[in-house]
Amino acid sequence: MVIRIQEFIVLNKKIPIQSYLIAIAVGKFESRKIGPRSHVWSEKENVDTAAFEFAETETMIQTAEELCGPYVWGIYDILVLPPSFPYGGMENPCLTFASSTLLAGDRSLADVIAHEIAHSWTGNLVTNKNSEHFWLNEGFTVFTEQKILGRMFGEPQRHLSAILETRTLENAIKVMGENGPFTSLVTNLTGINPDEAYSSVPYAKGSMFLWYLEEIVGGPDVIEPFLKSYYEHFKFKSIDSYQFKDYFLNYFKESNNLSDIDWNTWLHGKGTPIWQPDYDQSLVETVTELRKKLVDWNPLNKLSNDFTSDDLNLMPSMQIMEFLNQLLNEEPLGIETLEEMEKVYKLNANNNPEIKFRWIRLGLKSKWDNAIPRAIKMVSEQGRMKYLNPLYRDLFNDEDTRQIALDTYEQNKASYMSVAQKKLMKILKL
Repeated sequence: MVIRIQEFIVLNKKIPIQSYLIAIAVGKFESRKIGPRSHVWSEKENVDTAAFEFAETETMIQTAEELCGPYVWGIYDILVLPPSFPYGGMENPCLTFASSTLLAGDRSLADVIAHEIAHSWTGNLVTNKNSEHFWLNEGFTVFTEQKILGRMFGEPQRHLSAILETRTLENAIKVMGENGPFTSLVTNLTGINPDEAYSSVPYAKGSMFLWYLEEIVGGPDVIEPFLKSYYEHFKFKSIDSYQFKDYFLNYFKESNNLSDIDWNTWLHGKGTPIWQPDYDQSLVETVTELRKKLVDWNPLNKLSNDFTSDDLNLMPSMQIMEFLNQLLNEEPLGIETLEEMEKVYKLNANNNPEIKFRWIRLGLKSKWDNAIPRAIKMVSEQGRMKYLNPLYRDLFNDEDTRQIALDTYEQNKASYMSVAQKKLMKILKL
């Protein structure tokens, strides 16, 4: 690992970076080469799994270069961290830190690597001035990540990814409230620790704003050259939202549609965005049909007579995630329905954490006792806030499981990183 640190320091004598992007990891690591400029690093037990999981890294980098311009950082390595790491990934230049929860076994969660690669331009090359303009990092990154997925796997995949991001935004606003102070893109953080404001809003609402701007100016063929110009113009600088706005308006000064953009509402308005894309629903239609069929199912019948394991086995993970999202937006399912679903679909045995935590939440919503030990197990095995926060919130908000949430936190808090502890203490009112 010392070699990686030396390469990092030598390379970045030539390239200025923000201090928050410097990170050092110490441990007993092995590496595997996964591309002409990439290795994956991990403890011995995970290194081969990680090499398989992230084998598409070079394709993602090349696709990002087509969208954003040359990759200036030289190497792009990935370090898989222990389960306590509180984020899916962190975009440290030259060496992305990645959660071990991404090792799903089928590359279905490698979109997080596309996200961190996108940060090589959106955040690392052009950086938000401060956390009040955090969307300039994360909204641009999600927008670019989804474009990478679209070019690699087709536009319907891009749209499905965006739909999932929209579901996350809807849930965040539901928790924070439509008038929540941190539901706007530009926030006022005077006297506030930025960690308190952290949510999916800058990610999802920010990317939706860029999607809107893309449509206003004429589509991908128009916005993508602008973005390359934007990265080149502001590279190695830290900027705010108003500098982006001024550059955008100047670049498109010949356009006739700029007066339609309600900048104030987009940047400062709270709650649900004032516009959403007309998403391609082709990958959602099958999911929606299955959800309707399941909700209408009569427990007096056997589920196996109407449903088969192929309903989900033939779906990629993203579609299963959307299936469970849709069910979470329904009224609580009956226990008989959940039990029959488990018999047919064997979801308890699914180790993809994105599917696992949605399935657990569906059970908790229906007060299914079977879900409680699985929730405890999941929050005890890893410390990623994306999974911890909703599961602890579900347990705590139900009087029957509130004490279980408190006891489970007490038993596991020493294994959570400080940023996760602080968030959970707020959720648990400690």
